[in-house]
Amino acid sequence: MWSLYLDKKLYEVSQKILSKNDIKANELREIYKEKNLYVINLMSSPGSGKTTLLEQFAINKYFSFAVIEGDLETNRDSMRLQKRGIEAYQITTGDACHLEAAMIERAYSALESSRKLENIDFLFIENVGNLVCPASYDLGANINIVLLSTPEGDDKILKYPTMFMIADIVLITKSDIMEYFDFSIENIKSNINKINPKSKLFVVSNKDKDSLNKIADYLIYCKTNNIISKHQY
Repeated sequence: MWSLYLDKKLYEVSQKILSKNDIKANELREIYKEKNLYVINLMSSPGSGKTTLLEQFAINKYFSFAVIEGDLETNRDSMRLQKRGIEAYQITTGDACHLEAAMIERAYSALESSRKLENIDFLFIENVGNLVCPASYDLGANINIVLLSTPEGDDKILKYPTMFMIADIVLITKSDIMEYFDFSIENIKSNINKINPKSKLFVVSNKDKDSLNKIADYLIYCKTNNIISKHQY
């Protein structure tokens, strides 16, 4: 009986937190719209290549962008990006396994007040490396991108369905080493089709400029046509 009571209270608390987050996310969504800022939420496991992808965008000068960087500790990734000339704001979450809309609001305000978002085409939110918690928290982004690296295996889509259900774009990264792992693109396509057939799939390697070009072109298309995620959190 006591266990059921605790479960109910935990559920009520979690729902209250999510509801508060959703309200803030909707407020952010209106701000982005007013500022004509296209916001992309990047999610993946640690080490899947989120920061590397952003570095490649900067190296190839596809478009102008800023980054809100989320990690439990250290500012290493934001420093990597800043060395590439990217405006990057670091959020260290401590023991929190995801970013929340209130954190993004503070980061956005800091970037905006320091005029670091002027003449910016995109704002990327590099979420904390985790295939579970970030999927439940709306950050007001226009679209969600989920990265999956070939060393992680092709079974992750079915193991972590919630994350891939909210993905507008799925990037299979580190494709240049795919042959060294038990990884099947056909399995990926089949599993994506089961979970989220409307998502767009790209296979990418930072050694293959053509694959990077295709992603950049599609993101520009999304911004130009104001593509907005319809997924429910």
